[in-house]
Amino acid sequence: MQWVQDPSQSNVDNLNNVRHEVSKHFREKRRHIRELELRYLKLTVRTKTLGTCIGVSMTLKRGTSLDVI
Repeated sequence: MQWVQDPSQSNVDNLNNVRHEVSKHFREKRRHIRELELRYLKLTVRTKTLGTCIGVSMTLKRGTSLDVI
């Protein structure tokens, strides 16, 4: 609001600094959220893959011999 009321160079500089800090803050927040999402996806895929592998090995143990497969 100071910049609107008095567009002096110092107020313009202050406004630019605040804009820079806010942009930096949101970039860091976005990066953090993406890292959390990536960790979640990796864990989910790993869990599903592990479950699938366990299911296949259990099927092979209970099923017919490996010669048929």
